[in-house]
Amino acid sequence: MSDAAQPSAAEVRAAAEAVKAALDRHLDAVERRSGEGDPAVYAAFNELAAAAEVYDELLYDAYDEVTPFEIPGDDRLPAYTGPEEPSALSVLIRRDYVVAEPQRLLSQAQRIADLDPDIDTGNDKQGGGAAAGESVHTALGVVFGEFEPDEIASRHKEFGLEEGDSTLWVVAAEESPEPGEWLSAPFDQADPHMVVCRFDMSSVFDEELEDDEELEDEDEDDLEVLEPGS
Repeated sequence: MSDAAQPSAAEVRAAAEAVKAALDRHLDAVERRSGEGDPAVYAAFNELAAAAEVYDELLYDAYDEVTPFEIPGDDRLPAYTGPEEPSALSVLIRRDYVVAEPQRLLSQAQRIADLDPDIDTGNDKQGGGAAAGESVHTALGVVFGEFEPDEIASRHKEFGLEEGDSTLWVVAAEESPEPGEWLSAPFDQADPHMVVCRFDMSSVFDEELEDDEELEDEDEDDLEVLEPGS
């Protein structure tokens, strides 16, 4: 702790009072909320998080003490401000993969090409199908050109791929865009305020569940030790 940067007791006290006031405002907003995604609740949440973070920092600087509160990162979507009754929508999907078994991917691409020797491999070689298994770049083009993304997601191990994170956003729109309007930059116009709902998948969530289960098991073991007559 640096004496030069050490806040005064009055500053720490003022920060604590700010947290109390933010708590009251947050509870009031929650009690009065008009529905899911109420912007007043969202704003009160952010104010409370900011006040708690300031208090936590000042408390540590002044007294080398911390609060029991974990200030979460703001990874939520902002409040929805789109139309109540959307007349059009876009579905944005991102799925990440790791090429875990390149040789399996190359073999699958070559198998596809053997069934269709005229398949487009994206190069100018004569008899393009024969080149399907020559490089990972070409093989990926063959596999993803032959199968629908949902089928690849369900059969990714067959193609030597390992799943990473994935997300799906359903984005509302006032009207459907003109044909070809966004093809040159398909993901540049994704407005988070227009997202109706989203679905995320990540191994991080599985790890969190495993950690929670381990803690529950440890708690059960402790209870068994404390049982009478044990």
